[in-house]
Amino acid sequence: MKKVYIQSTGCISAQQSWGEEAFLTNPLFYETNVLPVVAPDYKQYISAAAARRMAKAIKMGVTASHFAMKEAGVENVDAIITGTGLGLVRDSEKFVSAIIENGEQYLTPTAFIQSTHNTVAGQIALGIDCKGYNLTYVHDSNSFESALLDSIMQLQTGELSSLLVGGVDELWDHTVAIHQLIGHLKEGDLHTQQLRQSKTSGTVFAEGAGFFVLESEKKATSYAEIVDVELYGHLSPEEVNVAAKAFLKKQGIAPHEVDVLLLGTNGDIDYDGYYHQLCEGDFAETSQAYYKHLSGEFHTATAFGTWVAAHTIKSQILPEVLRCNDTVPSQINTVLLYDQYRGENHSFILFRKC
Repeated sequence: MKKVYIQSTGCISAQQSWGEEAFLTNPLFYETNVLPVVAPDYKQYISAAAARRMAKAIKMGVTASHFAMKEAGVENVDAIITGTGLGLVRDSEKFVSAIIENGEQYLTPTAFIQSTHNTVAGQIALGIDCKGYNLTYVHDSNSFESALLDSIMQLQTGELSSLLVGGVDELWDHTVAIHQLIGHLKEGDLHTQQLRQSKTSGTVFAEGAGFFVLESEKKATSYAEIVDVELYGHLSPEEVNVAAKAFLKKQGIAPHEVDVLLLGTNGDIDYDGYYHQLCEGDFAETSQAYYKHLSGEFHTATAFGTWVAAHTIKSQILPEVLRCNDTVPSQINTVLLYDQYRGENHSFILFRKC
């Protein structure tokens, strides 16, 4: 089967992850439990008239995809595949609120029309006139990974030669209030640089978008090869090591051959034990890194993790701000990304140097 290569990236997050700034040379830290995005001037990429009608997730997704396609030097792709956990939650909440406030009468359908989860992929397709395969996965915190898995299969089997894949999620006040109410959000403000050392429940939330142009052809400018993706609905902490080794074994790789173990550690004392199982098990001597103190937690945060993995391999630099231990690899040929959310939706993604 054909291999799959990341040709370009486009990322909007709580970091300066777009533009000309070098990879995480000036990381941003916050003292809050909800992180803001560092947004570009959307008017440079979207007409002012269109932007006024767009939800934040659409603006982030359309602009991040523009960054990815511009870097790849392509004006169109064979397919657009996206993942989102909550979709355009802001417009969804507006429409539901209007139902309640107006007694189910005299409702404008605009917010409902703009709140469907596939709106981002649809807007991107309209913007570039892509009439190909267009699919959106809504699988909670495995949404981006599901989109990525579909992308890999499409390219490996030769169904497509190039595609745009991404993940996007937005936040809104009511959603944040619900997370706070059910204890998923850290109580009070927390310095994000200390997130991994936190000894309390919950985490810090955020929003963002990450898009990638994937192709089956290796180029001199390619970031990395995406070797495989594997998803699990449920794993016990004791099963994580076994699952990781089995995943690597399929590719003929032993744990000690992984150069960087990239983790979705988010500071939630109730669930970070899953990551500790890998850190203290077969990967104890491996260089360990994490990224959610930079991106915050959201359903498609692994899109940011993929952005980190791609840049780490291409630059051959593991920035100090990412490191969990003192082991620094001399070469970065393989990166294993592991993520889970509240003990469910486990995922492994393996990246390899081209």
